[in-house]
Amino acid sequence: MSERAAPFYCPYCGDEDLRPSAEGGHGAWECASCRRAFQVKFLGLLSASNGGSTSEHHH
Repeated sequence: MSERAAPFYCPYCGDEDLRPSAEGGHGAWECASCRRAFQVKFLGLLSASNGGSTSEHHH
């Protein structure tokens, strides 16, 4: 799959000056503000029965 998950801001400092990381490989990004490199990885879709808020429990 060649699609990339593009983050809108750095998860560490919140800055928006991000660029793809040459050394980090697929899904890796570098923040020009705090100089951190991080990876965004898609793990899969959550099923509706797992962690979905479809059933409400009120006492």
